[in-house]
Amino acid sequence: MTNDPQTPAAPPMFLTDADVERLSDLPRAIAAVRAAYRAPVDDGRNPGRIFADSGREWMRVMPSVPGSGRLFGAKSINGTFADGLRVSYLISLFDKETADLVALVDGNRVTGLRTAATSAVATEVLVPPRALRVGVIGSGFEAQSHTAALALVAQFASVAVYSPTPGNRERFAARFAESLGVPVQPVESAEEAARDADLILCAARSRNETPTVAAEWVSGHATVVSIGSTTPRQRELPADLLARADLIVADTVDEVVNGSGDLIAAREAGVDVDALTASLNAVLLQERTVDTERGIRIYKSTGSGLQDVVVAEALVDLARERGIGTVLPVGIVTTRK
Repeated sequence: MTNDPQTPAAPPMFLTDADVERLSDLPRAIAAVRAAYRAPVDDGRNPGRIFADSGREWMRVMPSVPGSGRLFGAKSINGTFADGLRVSYLISLFDKETADLVALVDGNRVTGLRTAATSAVATEVLVPPRALRVGVIGSGFEAQSHTAALALVAQFASVAVYSPTPGNRERFAARFAESLGVPVQPVESAEEAARDADLILCAARSRNETPTVAAEWVSGHATVVSIGSTTPRQRELPADLLARADLIVADTVDEVVNGSGDLIAAREAGVDVDALTASLNAVLLQERTVDTERGIRIYKSTGSGLQDVVVAEALVDLARERGIGTVLPVGIVTTRK
């Protein structure tokens, strides 16, 4: 078999971390993720994470061929412990029709953007269409990006925010009181943030990997967005809260059910997590009914290459519109087999 090089395609584009920061657009990212989860999502298109690990160097690859959009590709997370821990992120995008390399994107900021966008897509179908009392546990980057994203898809009546550092929660409250135009109150405990909330955002890592919210704090008809337990050892929600849930919506069911410390612990405690859990894809396609007024609804996220690829494609499209990014002087050869 010979390799037959094809006519060179347009040169690929490179987006730096600074480019991604300039281009970050939550509404566009939300629209891209929503379209992706309304199209076919299966293990063939999204096979999950692939790991390579020497003990010192490691690589995690998250490939996806989305059912939406024009591009497919993968995000690679590349780390080494040679000098502490150093990590880089790269998203490569290819044309579905020609397999030509279209773009390389620094994935550092894309992870936060796509995580917030996907949480917004899930929240949109889990909360009732009325003004909501919101409780936020955490005040860092994830808490801020998620609060901004969720406010685009849900109506906020008020926000209570807890962070163990008083100055951080006070700065968070001041920022979002101005940007959201609703009362935002810094509070002195996670319980005070969660009690009586219609929507609870859990976005703070536990120092000792114990849950950051207790089951008795959560009302019987609340929505909980949980993004901080993405590995088997991490904990954010207690098993007895998951046992009370009417529905757990997962961005990637297999990885959430089998790879999140919260659901692993819940299964060990006797909770039938398989029966409770539905994919975000199934919910958006209305294959799984959601009652937004009754019962506890939980969204659990571990992230996926699908989200990275479709959000990166949206960034590339916006970069071309605005003339941002670097056109590479060379590309790679695409051959006909």
